[in-house]
Amino acid sequence: MTTSLQYQPSQESLSKLTPVLTKRWLSPDAWKIDVYERLDGYTALRKAFSSHPDDLIQLVKDSGLRGRGGAGFPTGMKWGFIPQNDGKPHYLVVNADEGEPGTCKDLPLMMADPHALVEGVIIASYAIRANFAAIYIRGEAVHAARRLRAAVEQAYAKGYLGTDILGSGFDLDLVVHSGAGAYICGEETALLDSLEGYRGQPRLRPPFPATHGLYASPTVVNNVETIASVPYIVLGGAAWFRSMGTEKSPGPKIYSISGRVNHPGQYECGLGVTLRQLIDLAGGMQPGHRLKFWTPGGSSTPMLTDEHLDIPLDFEGMAGAGTMLGTTAVQVFSDQDDIVYATYRWIAFYHHESCGKCTPCREGNYWMVRILHRILAGQGTHQDLDTLLDACDNLLGRSFCALGDGATSPVTSSIKYFKQDYLDYIEGRKAPMFHGELVGAH
Repeated sequence: MTTSLQYQPSQESLSKLTPVLTKRWLSPDAWKIDVYERLDGYTALRKAFSSHPDDLIQLVKDSGLRGRGGAGFPTGMKWGFIPQNDGKPHYLVVNADEGEPGTCKDLPLMMADPHALVEGVIIASYAIRANFAAIYIRGEAVHAARRLRAAVEQAYAKGYLGTDILGSGFDLDLVVHSGAGAYICGEETALLDSLEGYRGQPRLRPPFPATHGLYASPTVVNNVETIASVPYIVLGGAAWFRSMGTEKSPGPKIYSISGRVNHPGQYECGLGVTLRQLIDLAGGMQPGHRLKFWTPGGSSTPMLTDEHLDIPLDFEGMAGAGTMLGTTAVQVFSDQDDIVYATYRWIAFYHHESCGKCTPCREGNYWMVRILHRILAGQGTHQDLDTLLDACDNLLGRSFCALGDGATSPVTSSIKYFKQDYLDYIEGRKAPMFHGELVGAH
């Protein structure tokens, strides 16, 4: 097998690279405002101020930009939901919680190019007529939060934030708020509750954040990568943005690939790249490893197999394969990885991170992690597989937020594609991984 030092990706794979959001990442001191300004920074903001806010919303609609946080909802449409002339304050909230297992795209973006996010926040706030914005960042992301706060201070000092920005008459205050490290706060309504000082738990909807969001006022909640894309759309135009990706999933996307590849990391490609091409870009599979299963968008997206290597990694391609694009957290596992153990670890994570508000999620994950542990301890039964699927059936679509739905994904998809691996533990062909019962919460 070719070693990673000798490996050269094919021209076809290399042609899929589209450095837009990542183009400044390797520039020395790219996070500093003077470097950012030399590299077209805040040029889009000046252009945006010459446009009417409604025209900016229409531009984002025309670009086809879809949310980069997982759900893929059309961004311009979400902005358009904000009622105007309603006499209420409007808010923009950026979801920088990034807690999905395997996801690593927003953190490096905030570390390497924080001003791209700040500029996007200002343009988006101007478009939806918001005079206050907040970036909610995961509590453990200490270095990224420091970078962001420094960028915000620099932006205030240069007159890009505050009152009468660049003589436009538009005012905006921006704060960076660190959460307490709860995965549930990646869900937009739980994030809003946390931002207001309450315990982070999802709200019952309707009403939706567009009319009753932060402080019961009209609010747009967007992902970091979504908002950071906005300045490029303003500068390049809708047609330019649509020249990348696919017709229904336009634009570039940062794919974070990890696991059994030689060069894990972030690879920005037009939406629609395939896993085969991504693995090629990442230096191929590690020596001695053969692809067995993978997640297209983190553990909350149903896993796929080596049969799905050439399906486009866009919203439609993944939906057609029975999964979701999610956060494009591509986790690659080989024939040397244990699918049952991986599923157990994911469910242990969801059990730990469930806020407990919904009975199906709270109880379902509690029991699933114990059943999986029992199977791995060599004490499982054939009925356990039916019980797992029954628990998933009672979880899916029956919780306030998508954490419950996401928790079912690794269980149902692993049993669908790799039922034999479970049977090997249940029927004694594979040695137990654990001994004894699960004690306490993992």
